[in-house]
Amino acid sequence: MEHIGIIGGSFDPIHIGHLITAQAVLEKRNLDKIIFIPCYVSPHKVNSKSVAPNHRMEMVKLAITSNPNFTVSDFEIKANKVSYTVETLKHFSKFHKNIDFIIGYDNLINFNSWKDPDKIVELSNLVVLKRNFVAPSYSFHSYFAKAIFVDTPIVEISSTEIRDRIAKDLPVNYFLTKEVNDYIFEHGLYKRK
Repeated sequence: MEHIGIIGGSFDPIHIGHLITAQAVLEKRNLDKIIFIPCYVSPHKVNSKSVAPNHRMEMVKLAITSNPNFTVSDFEIKANKVSYTVETLKHFSKFHKNIDFIIGYDNLINFNSWKDPDKIVELSNLVVLKRNFVAPSYSFHSYFAKAIFVDTPIVEISSTEIRDRIAKDLPVNYFLTKEVNDYIFEHGLYKRK
């Protein structure tokens, strides 16, 4: 039976940190493939402005093209509404019985506030990328006990930092794959208006 991983997010833009940690999880969890799922609108970023979904989707495609174990789905983008993980997992669980849902440690801290977290852990293995910080003890909740922690390389890159650097005309070529870097500049993304 195929064992897949799902990584969701804004990917605004996707960067090498996403790719390095995804490859590490693929290997450590012995996954057959990882599906990247760019969201239409993150429930945690409803008031934030992201680059258009078609651009984020295209950047993910370009970033993963050389890895046969990585694929991308437009499921959340095609839904054209706020993207909830539980709905995505209900869809993918129709086709896959063994799903690792992969999140960062920072997402685990507020996981109990997500829409239907019990259903998420019923439909998938909650796989958490280990980080070099510890949550304050008051933030621990029952889902910490259900999480599978995976040691992954710590890559201190954020999409916010990349957007800021582009807006300030600073180079970002070491943060992104060449294909994504070229796409951003070809389409004038993240430039100050």
